Amino acid sequence: MVADALSMQSDDVDVLAGAVYAWCAERNIKLCSQQGLSVANMAIDLYHAGHQTQDDLLVALHASEIH
Repeated sequence: MVADALSMQSDDVDVLAGAVYAWCAERNIKLCSQQGLSVANMAIDLYHAGHQTQDDLLVALHASEIH
């Protein structure tokens, strides 16, 4: 999974980071918490599944809600 993240382009990382940051901010979750890291991993998977805009990733993250 880390190798996948490292092979991404800068714009890809910006999209992923923006979606994860927004999702965590909505829930007052620290990015470096276990839940924040889980969301980041899920966002990478969703990105590779075709959700390649920040808005689309946020919709997909909301649909896959982590509790």
